[in-house]
Amino acid sequence: MVREITGGCCCGSVAFKLEDNFKKFFFCHCEQCRKLTGSAHASNLFTAPNNIQWLKGAEKTKRYEHPSRSFAKVFCTDCGSPLPFVSKSGKFLIVPAGSLNAEPSKVVDAQIFCAEQTQWHKAGIEAGKLPGFPV
Repeated sequence: MVREITGGCCCGSVAFKLEDNFKKFFFCHCEQCRKLTGSAHASNLFTAPNNIQWLKGAEKTKRYEHPSRSFAKVFCTDCGSPLPFVSKSGKFLIVPAGSLNAEPSKVVDAQIFCAEQTQWHKAGIEAGKLPGFPV
């Protein structure tokens, strides 16, 4: 039996559940993913398009579709948290790993678009590690 995982946005307005049945898991360093996440890379899991049940707040989601390129983002209209969405091709449900409430069983398959990885991210990997916010 496949385990279910819940997820949602930061403010709690949107919630979903899905099966922990992911086909691929990528860290994407492309410029578009950095812009869409505000971070060094996107962390996206790929699963079947119908592998989601919205528990609440589906009406509080908004989809941004780039007008000339093949990428999109769905987010909570209250807090802006990224949320799962069906790819433009309709082949995959793309799930931002950070939107999940538990660790998926799938491990990262690859880091992609590494030619676009920032120097500050490469340096940051080597930086000191703290258990929380520095005092």
